Amino acid sequence: MGTQQFGKGMIFAAWILFLALLTLAFSSLLERQHNPNRDLAARVDGDGVPQVVLKRNRSGHYVATGSINGFPVIFLLDTGATDVAVPRVVADRLGLKRGAPVVNQTANGQVTSWRTRLDEVRLGPVRRRNVRASILPNMQGSEVLLGMSFLKHLEMVQRDGRMTLRQY
Repeated sequence: MGTQQFGKGMIFAAWILFLALLTLAFSSLLERQHNPNRDLAARVDGDGVPQVVLKRNRSGHYVATGSINGFPVIFLLDTGATDVAVPRVVADRLGLKRGAPVVNQTANGQVTSWRTRLDEVRLGPVRRRNVRASILPNMQGSEVLLGMSFLKHLEMVQRDGRMTLRQY
């Protein structure tokens, strides 16, 4: 291999490296836009009550990183969901037990799901134990809908693209 071929190979490798880094940076930017609440800081108000402040994403939703039974998950806050709704693939990863089958009415029609209980759900410093949930076998993606079985224990205030959740 001559010096000229080696030089062309190095230029080609540099371009490939540049494109890979650009792709990585762009995917990180898209993830931050979808989930601007990846790193939630622990906050306590003046009364010593845990609270969390979420930023709305570009689509107008509140998406945040949290945990179920100590395992990290991505939550999509959904005040229209009765329970915390867990996609089957996430439930399998978390080792959740399937309880009795239930037929639910959703925006997409009737779906059969399984009842389950979550030992612990955390969103930043806000924590609830023994939370009712449903495992949805046909739910796409890996985001967990954080429904009212968790949210009903919180005070919610929405203002200027932010939502403050305060535990009572």
